[in-house]
Amino acid sequence: MKKKITVLSLLLLLGIALFLFLGLNPNSYEYALSRRIPKILAIALTGGAIAYASLIFQTVTENRILTPSVLGLDSVFVFIQTVSIFFIGSEAIAKVDVRITFLFSVVVMVLFSVGILGGILRKVGGNIYLLLLVGIITGTLFRSASSFLQVIIDPNEFLTLQGRLFASFNNINTDVLMISAVLLIGTMAMGMMKAKELDVLSLGKDHAVNLGINHKKLVNSMLIIVAVLISVSTALVGPITFLGILVTNLSRELLKTFKHTYLLIGAMLISSTALVYGQLMVERIFVFSTPISVIINFIGGLYFIYLLLRENQL
Repeated sequence: MKKKITVLSLLLLLGIALFLFLGLNPNSYEYALSRRIPKILAIALTGGAIAYASLIFQTVTENRILTPSVLGLDSVFVFIQTVSIFFIGSEAIAKVDVRITFLFSVVVMVLFSVGILGGILRKVGGNIYLLLLVGIITGTLFRSASSFLQVIIDPNEFLTLQGRLFASFNNINTDVLMISAVLLIGTMAMGMMKAKELDVLSLGKDHAVNLGINHKKLVNSMLIIVAVLISVSTALVGPITFLGILVTNLSRELLKTFKHTYLLIGAMLISSTALVYGQLMVERIFVFSTPISVIINFIGGLYFIYLLLRENQL
């Protein structure tokens, strides 16, 4: 177990070293590092947050092929960006402090999760599957509304909007990055304290209750953590739909354990490693011709189909 985590750590460190120092020369290293260091920090934070949230979400829902995207947070983010540019305009938004727009997106997504979905969860008596159904329906609603506005929006504004809707690590604002780091690391630290309770929860609701777990309280707190992590990471770089399902299942297959302490660390390492090498491919092989989200979603989509076929056979 520890050897596998060590190997994953070394792979991540190798990727970080390549990303930071590949192609440097004495004349440009200061400028290059000033651009690359924020990118690598954003990659590590985003990768860790998505993996962490996805693994917890799968444990809460008792399903290995679900990701927090079914709650509709990605659709809410797309809707916020679309509405902002449609009614305010990209030039006006560009004049607003980026920290304000970032925090606004995070607050709206968290309020949507905790307020609307949390209220629905209480009304349905803690039935997580009804919550997921509502999340899928509201996600479809926001996607449809966004698509409608994108059809009638000014073509020039639409090009600006497209750039906001694809995950990108190329223009990371350091002020926003520091705010994200505080929020993400603090939230993950709180979640890690519940790792042993998550081990019990993974046995199923009935077993967890019999073993003394306050199931409703634990599920509610974990959903809040998931909402914060996904909201902050999405607002920071944009939506990456299939990364969570890819790295969490790889972590389970590789580590072969039920202990969430190891699973969370393994998933975060795999996720950050995938993003580091993926960004290297985007910059060195594809020469920025395609965003990293396209690569991740393509590979993750294929793996998702494989999981569906395997579950069907089982």
